[in-house]
Amino acid sequence: MRKLALSDEILLKIEKPARYIGNEVNSVNKNKDEVDIRFAMCFPDVYEIGMSHLGIQILYDMFNKREDVWCERVYSPWPDLDAVMRKKQIPLFALESQDPIKDFDFLGITIQYEMCYTNILQILDLSHMPLRAKDRGEEYPIVIGGGPCTYNPEPLAEFFDVFYIGEGETVFDEFLDIYKEYKKVGKSKKEFLERAAEIPGIYVPAFYDASYHEDGTLASFTPNNPHAKEIIEKQVVMNLSDVCYPEKPVVPFIKATQDRVTLEIQRGCIRGCRFCQAGMIYRPTRERDVEFLKKTAQAMLESTGHEEISLSSLSSSDYSKLPELIDYLIQECSARNVNISLPSLRIDAFSLDVMSKVQDIKKSSLTFAPEAGTQRMRDVINKGLTEEVILNGAAEAFAGGWTRVKLYFMLGLPTETEEDMKGIAHLAEEVAKKYYEIPKEQRRGRCQIVASTSFFVPKPFTPFQWASMCRKEEYLAKAKVVKDEIRAQLNQKSIKYNYHEADVTVLEGILARGDRRICDVLELAYKNGAVFDAWSEYFRYDIWMKAFEELGIDPEFYTLRERPADELFPWDFIHAGVAKKFLLKEWERAKEGVVTPNCRVKCSGCGAASYKGGVCIEG
Repeated sequence: MRKLALSDEILLKIEKPARYIGNEVNSVNKNKDEVDIRFAMCFPDVYEIGMSHLGIQILYDMFNKREDVWCERVYSPWPDLDAVMRKKQIPLFALESQDPIKDFDFLGITIQYEMCYTNILQILDLSHMPLRAKDRGEEYPIVIGGGPCTYNPEPLAEFFDVFYIGEGETVFDEFLDIYKEYKKVGKSKKEFLERAAEIPGIYVPAFYDASYHEDGTLASFTPNNPHAKEIIEKQVVMNLSDVCYPEKPVVPFIKATQDRVTLEIQRGCIRGCRFCQAGMIYRPTRERDVEFLKKTAQAMLESTGHEEISLSSLSSSDYSKLPELIDYLIQECSARNVNISLPSLRIDAFSLDVMSKVQDIKKSSLTFAPEAGTQRMRDVINKGLTEEVILNGAAEAFAGGWTRVKLYFMLGLPTETEEDMKGIAHLAEEVAKKYYEIPKEQRRGRCQIVASTSFFVPKPFTPFQWASMCRKEEYLAKAKVVKDEIRAQLNQKSIKYNYHEADVTVLEGILARGDRRICDVLELAYKNGAVFDAWSEYFRYDIWMKAFEELGIDPEFYTLRERPADELFPWDFIHAGVAKKFLLKEWERAKEGVVTPNCRVKCSGCGAASYKGGVCIEG
C-alpha cells in the first residue's frame, strides 16, 4: 500500500489536495527496487498547468516504456502547501511513489517560460537540495533542463548540472544508458558529465567560462574541459511518425488548464514570423503521417475519456492532410460526443466548410492573431496577412454562426508608430462591422470582439534578437493609446480590450536575453520572496528591482539597447539550425518592411535544410 507524503491533516487544510496524491488514471507505478534509474520529471508551475504540457506526457511515456527506468512527476507546490512544507520540513516528493526528490538519480525540469525561473529554485529548495550545481555533491540527483528556454540557458546556468538542447526523443536513451553504465561501476558525477558532454545536444554549464568587455557585453565563451564541445547542436526528430507518442496520457483527478486529448499533428512552422522563437527553433516543419494520427487519436480517446481533442501545431492550417484528418475526427468524435478544438488556425486558411462541420458538435469562440493593426507593421513582422484576408475570414466566421472572436496583437514592436497602435482599434472596429453587415434577423444577438495585446519581448534565435525593448511606463502609454482609440469607435460596446502586465514583460525580456550574471539576481530575488512570477497575484516587481540594485547590475542594459550586428550573444554557442547570418538578414528586411515568403512558396536559405527532411525536401 502506497503511503502518502502528506498526512490527512495537511491534505484537508490545503487547496486542491488532489494536486499531490498521484495515482491518476494512466499514471505509471513500478517497483523501485526493480529499476536502475529513477527520474523525477518536473514542470515548475502548479499541477493544473503542468498536467497540460504535452512534452512531459511524451517523455513520461517514453521513459516508462523502458523496464530499467521509472519516471515520476513533480510540480510546484502552491503557496499554501509551500508554507506547510517549510514549517514542517517535509521534503518535496514525486507523485507516483511519494518519495523525496533528493533520493532520485535525475531531476528533469522542463523550462517553458522565463517567468517560471524562480519556481525552479523553489523546487530545488523544497527538495532540500543546494540551489547551485557546484554545491551539490554525489548524494544529490543530477539536475537536467530542457525545453524552449534552454536556447538561452545562461540565466539558469549556475543551477543546472546539464541542459538538453533539442527534442527529447533523440538522444535521451543514449544519455540514460551511459548513466546506468557509470552508476554500475561507481564512477563520479563529474566523470559521467564529462562523458555526457560528448553526446550531441548535451551542454554542461560548468565546463564553460564567460568573460566580459568593460561595457558589459560578452567578450568570450569558451570550454574549460576537453570533453566539452565548442558548439552544441540542436537535436531534431526527422520522422515524427516513428517515435514514441503517448496513447495513454495521464488523466488528472481535477480540471487541468488544457483538459483534453492533445494530438500533435506537426512540428515547426513554415511562416517565418520575425518575433516568433518557436517558429525558428523548431525548423524544419515536419508532419506526422495522417494514418498515425488517426490511430493515435482513437487510442487516446479510448484510454482517457476526455470530451475534447485538440490538434496541436504552431500553424494547424498548414498541415497538408488537415481536411482528411478533420473528416475522420468529425466522424469519430460525433459518435463519442467529443468536441474538436482547432487552435493555431490562420484566418486566411479558415474553411467555412470545416467550421460548420465542427460547430455542429460544440460551439466555441474563434481566435485569430493578426499581431499588428496596420499592414505596414504586419510586413515588418512578416505576418503575411492582409486586412482584406483578415476581414474576409471574420465575415466567413460570422456567417458560420460565431459571435465571439478573439484578436491577439502585440505592442512595442520594432519601428512601431502611433498610427500602428491606433490601427489595432481600427482593425477591431472593422471586424465588428462585418458582423453587423449580416441582416438583423440572421444575427444571434450582439457580437463580442475581444482585442488583447501583449507587449513585445525579443527572443534568442529570432530576427528580432537585436531589437530594443521599452520601459514599463512606455508600454503602458502604448496600451492607453489603443484603449482610448477603441473608445472612439462606433462599435466600441462590442469591443473589449485587455493588455498584458508591463512590468512582467520587462522582466521576461531581461531573462530571455540575459547572461550568466543574471543567476545572482535570480537567486537573490528568490531568497527575498519572488516565486510564482507568472501569476499576477504573486508577482513582485519591486523584489526584482531591489535585487538588481543590491548587486549593482543595470536591468536596462538587457532591455533598452539595440544590439550591434557583431555582438557576441550568450546563446551563440548553440546551433539551432537557423543561421545567425539569415536572422541578421531578416532583421534588416524587417526594418525595410520587406516580406519574406513562407517555406512552401520559396526557400529563404535559413539553414534548416541541413537536416535533410521535412518541408525542406518536399517536392
